[in-house]
Amino acid sequence: QVQLVESGGDLVQAGGSLRLSCAASGNIFGFSIMGWYRQAPGKQRELVASISTSGMANYVDSVKGRFTISRDNAKNTVYLQMNSLKSEDTAVYYCNARRTTGWPKYDYWGQGTQVTVSS
Repeated sequence: QVQLVESGGDLVQAGGSLRLSCAASGNIFGFSIMGWYRQAPGKQRELVASISTSGMANYVDSVKGRFTISRDNAKNTVYLQMNSLKSEDTAVYYCNARRTTGWPKYDYWGQGTQVTVSS
């Protein structure tokens, strides 16, 4: 059974930092593109950052230079280091694991972790 378990969400002041973690179980990590999404109240879920199996990272423009995604394949864990946090970063952050090539294809989500940035 596949599970993605996020942790690290918290209340932080603007300008502060947080590190989110997502631990994956179910023997999928090595095949998966890992991503962090976020959803603020009243807004659509958006992709924040993703990292390929080879370590290539992509970011939404609003977090470039502030957030860093990384993965530890030995620990089946993906991280999101968030620096210089802004009030607009407040959202529920979701971990995602997907495989779009090969077989089986899949798309799994974690339960989410709340990040609140106070101004």
